[in-house]
Amino acid sequence: MDPKLRAAFNADFTPEKYDALVRCVNETEKWPADFRISETPIFLTREFTDEVTRAANEIVAATRTPEFARHAASAIPEGFEVPDESAHPNFHVIDFAICAEGQRLVPRLIELQAFPSLFGFQLLLLHCIRNAYPVIPRNWTSAFGGIKDEAYLNLLRRTIIADSAPESVVLLEIAPEKQKTRVDFAATETLLGVRPVCVTKIEKRGRQLFYDRDGHEVQIERIYNRVIFDELIHRSDLNLSFRFQDDLDVTWVGHPNWYFRISKHSLPFLKTEHTSPAFLADEFPADENVDNYVLKPLYSFAGHGVELEPSRAKIGALENPHEWILQKKIDYAPFVPTVDGQKSKAEIRMMFVWPERDRDPTLVDNLIRMSQGKMMGVDFNIDKTWVGSSIALHEG
Repeated sequence: MDPKLRAAFNADFTPEKYDALVRCVNETEKWPADFRISETPIFLTREFTDEVTRAANEIVAATRTPEFARHAASAIPEGFEVPDESAHPNFHVIDFAICAEGQRLVPRLIELQAFPSLFGFQLLLLHCIRNAYPVIPRNWTSAFGGIKDEAYLNLLRRTIIADSAPESVVLLEIAPEKQKTRVDFAATETLLGVRPVCVTKIEKRGRQLFYDRDGHEVQIERIYNRVIFDELIHRSDLNLSFRFQDDLDVTWVGHPNWYFRISKHSLPFLKTEHTSPAFLADEFPADENVDNYVLKPLYSFAGHGVELEPSRAKIGALENPHEWILQKKIDYAPFVPTVDGQKSKAEIRMMFVWPERDRDPTLVDNLIRMSQGKMMGVDFNIDKTWVGSSIALHEG
């Protein structure tokens, strides 16, 4: 990471500046961030920026091959396939652990999803960081390829809204006002005019869907889908007027099938210099040492169900071993010096958008999660500082 800017930032840091950052994040939109904001962004060297960009692009390219399509054909669980699948996903997010290799830091693939991330919130966070920490030079940015704010928003509009009116597009979620990511939903509404709507507030007539907007019924043309199936299938209390599997007169952004096709299910197939060995649990080699692996359920999110210390007995006891993977353990490097003395670890999410008519996806932004515990989740970082959600900056 960039040592000069890191030293300048730490020397200039005060709790009051951090408080200003948190106030900006929590008071700008109608909903606050229900997750911890880290005290600091990450400052990338040009060399690391180039490498992580290349790594992300290589992995996205690997998901566009005929060989990958054959692998992904079996990814969707029975009964979950949604009609009218799009020709390509509208989103790619690639998560890399930042690891040490000799005297240098390198990205190592952790997970990937063809599912949207915090595209609205990250722009808000960048502006709040710049306001709170004037020590950061204005030419340092989180965007890639020289993309400025208006070009970034235009890509989001073309992806999410396309040719529809914003009021004909909804951000679909389960009780969006209660989700931890609700600040992103609020930021998306501010930036694009697309409202968050609960799945239970949708009405179906024939093949068409409708929602109430300020007392007027509006037909839905496009659904910016933020519903995670893992949560949907566990919410038997939800009373829906439609099923995702219905033949509907709507366009999904992104289409739910891609949530499965490009996911943890993809990890055993992907083999680049920035990936680690991974196997479906029922294909785990007999000569591999299970102690070197992490066991993960394919169809869960936010680290739910991850087993850090698997055993052959646990693998053998799995009811559906084809719905689990074993991924070789990856050691995160503690590399971020803090004012408290302890160093933080981090992973970086590389975020792509892909409008329907574009030939290729565009890498637009990133997201950082910082930790001092065994994992990135909140439960592993209770009462710690310089951990949580942030963003990586590089010299533009």
